[in-house]
Amino acid sequence: MSVLFSPLKMRGVTLPNRVVMSPMCQYSAGPDGLPTDWHRVHLGSRAVGGVALVISEATAVVPEGRISPRDTGLWSDAHVDAWRPITAFVAAAGAVPAVQLAHAGRKGSTYWPWSTVKGGVPDDEGGWTPVGPEADPFLPSYRVPEALDQTGIARVVDAFVEGAARALAAGFQAVEIHAAHGYLLHEFLSPLTNHRTDGYGGDLAGRSRLALETTRAVRATVGDDVPVLVRISATDWVDGGWTVADSVLLAGALTDAGADLVDCSSGGAVPDATIPLGPGYQVPLAARVRRESGVPTGAVGLITEPEHAEAIVANGDADLVLLGRELLRNPYWPRKAATRLNTAPNVPSQYLRAG
Repeated sequence: MSVLFSPLKMRGVTLPNRVVMSPMCQYSAGPDGLPTDWHRVHLGSRAVGGVALVISEATAVVPEGRISPRDTGLWSDAHVDAWRPITAFVAAAGAVPAVQLAHAGRKGSTYWPWSTVKGGVPDDEGGWTPVGPEADPFLPSYRVPEALDQTGIARVVDAFVEGAARALAAGFQAVEIHAAHGYLLHEFLSPLTNHRTDGYGGDLAGRSRLALETTRAVRATVGDDVPVLVRISATDWVDGGWTVADSVLLAGALTDAGADLVDCSSGGAVPDATIPLGPGYQVPLAARVRRESGVPTGAVGLITEPEHAEAIVANGDADLVLLGRELLRNPYWPRKAATRLNTAPNVPSQYLRAG
């Protein structure tokens, strides 16, 4: 039997296979960050297609934690009600619904990718003042963030706690904490973006403090049965930045704080990184973190072929394979992959007539 299509138990949840839908922002939320029918179809179709774990887009824990005014959120009971039919459909289709809880930090209040206008969104167009570890913008065209004081940092942790509680109420069965791609938690982790001299800056322990406090608080909120994943940028791809060796140490600390798996992406801290894009270019990051820390990992990044995905899990490079763009091209990729790997695909009864 294919290793890619073998089950994986994570706390009180059993994934039917190792194929995961990576979080991908859709910039299609309604007013005040409410998910819409687009999200129900977008996430639901990948569940029907055979993905084991469907992770929502970066879902903000506070309004100012959104990347753009069109991002989803989970900061009110109205969001809980809007997410419930989406998670119910995903679960009924045989997948585990998960939410990626996020705070965009200094990359917040920006326009969506296909907007003809770029940079920071002004207040009169629905924008806001973002926050960060310090008052430096990501790009000159972005809005200047307000540096968080310790009271503001405590509010961020509280917001993740409240978001995690609402996630369970909304029907999500797993939680991923977004600590990658130059967003708030990553901004604190990276020496490129964190020059603080208080307890949340300085050495690795200080820069890791917010990510670890958030993970511990989320674990305490969701209880013992709910899987908690953390997405990290395993390297900044810049000299003097966050390194894979740092990620190995962080992975162990995250596990001690209650995380079950580290989802290894990369980059995003600064705009001038040189990233060696290619098929599976981030797999070695996940493999090294897994090998040297002993922590389960997820691999992501230009993975398109079933045989490649199978090899990643079979070789012990990662425990889960996350697909992004490939699932945008083909929501039924898992079904095709199972057939290619000589495994019977999981086909909904409604689609059995197609063979």
